[in-house]
Amino acid sequence: MIYEYKFYSTLPSEAKLIRTEVFVEEQGFKNEFDESDNLCLHLVLFENGIPAAAGRIFPPENGVCTIGRIAVRKDFRGNKLGAEAVRLLEENARELGAERTALSAQCRVTGFYEKLGYKTSGEVYNDEFCPHIHMEKNL
Repeated sequence: MIYEYKFYSTLPSEAKLIRTEVFVEEQGFKNEFDESDNLCLHLVLFENGIPAAAGRIFPPENGVCTIGRIAVRKDFRGNKLGAEAVRLLEENARELGAERTALSAQCRVTGFYEKLGYKTSGEVYNDEFCPHIHMEKNL
């Protein structure tokens, strides 16, 4: 696998494409994009020059960076790009001085985040129609 990555200060078309394919078209979310996209950095991973995965990170608050919108296009799954996106976002969080990262995970993928060292906290809640839970990791 040959990949490159880039962080953007505004929502790039590549991240919008990836999130639309994964969250809107595949999973059926209706409210994927909002004002919070203007408050974070956006990560895009490219495999052989093609946009393959995305994520975002918010500036630290009280030592915690919130990450999220981790998405990998269907044709690129199985190449560990999701785990790599999380690693890159955590690295960025450390550079920003954060002590922890937090995220809102779809309950069906908590095992993925647990393998990366995240722990669940709080109660399950719905984001649109989908059960989610808060997760955190000490950096």
